[in-house]
Amino acid sequence: MKSLQGQLLVASPHLLDTNFSRTVVLMVQHQPQGALGLVLNRPGPWRVHELWEKVGKGACHSTAPVGLGGPVEGPLMAVHQQPLFADAEVYPGLYFATRTDFLEKIVARTDGVFRLFVGFAGWGAGQLETELTAGGWLTAPAENRLIFDTDTADIWKVVIEGIGSELMQSSLRIKNRPPDPTVN
Repeated sequence: MKSLQGQLLVASPHLLDTNFSRTVVLMVQHQPQGALGLVLNRPGPWRVHELWEKVGKGACHSTAPVGLGGPVEGPLMAVHQQPLFADAEVYPGLYFATRTDFLEKIVARTDGVFRLFVGFAGWGAGQLETELTAGGWLTAPAENRLIFDTDTADIWKVVIEGIGSELMQSSLRIKNRPPDPTVN
């Protein structure tokens, strides 16, 4: 089994679970015992500062939405770019945190880039591999620009277009494709 940690799972039309229709999931952990991911394009009804007033200590001025990371309940989680406050490294330059003391430091910084999530997507041993084999998920490399800079309403479309473009280029053996084919 090749680990998908640090990759994106993109829901295909063949995925039968309605919890994941048109979702993009960042794979935080993928081991033989199971996998954990965060849905990137399901904003919740709260803003970070609103939620933080209820559950955290200290200052927080972020008006970003809190993401609904998936249908499984769990602790408050963050992906961010601050190695000092990491429980784990997802891939070089992207970190994951659940510890309260780390989250307090992450949300207090005004210069830090982060996303906060409630809930997560989880798979038991072999479950994700079965869904992949059945064609339920496509995969793509994760990039900080997709996680932090792409509007959550657009991320599924952006990633799917990237996968389609890559498939078309490799299947047609196109060596040099212009960034915008309409100007070709």
